[in-house]
Amino acid sequence: RALLEESGGGSVQSGGSLRLSCAASGYTSSSTLLGWFRQAPGKEREGLATIHISAAATFYASFVKGRFYISHDNAKGTLYLQMNNLKPEDTAIYYCAAGLARGSNFLARGLYNFWGQGTPVTVSS
Repeated sequence: RALLEESGGGSVQSGGSLRLSCAASGYTSSSTLLGWFRQAPGKEREGLATIHISAAATFYASFVKGRFYISHDNAKGTLYLQMNNLKPEDTAIYYCAAGLARGSNFLARGLYNFWGQGTPVTVSS
């Protein structure tokens, strides 16, 4: 069973940056995905970025490509999301999640079985 705990959320002004961290443990499959999602008030939870751990391959939603960067420190067991040029519409609760790679859309929410508790990000204009 994967255990996940996010940190690093907070408040920032538009154009600023934040780095989220997720302490992740308990995943053993070679097909493990570790990803970042977010959920804004009144909206569906959406996938932002994910990394296939054994392949060291990253995948991004088109609307964050070039602003958000996902990385994984295997020695520390920590997943990161570097977020740059933040906008008010990035305000949401951010979650890390663990799942297994299947099919072709690795950002599909249904692939992820384990979730952290979330960390809030607020971007003011």
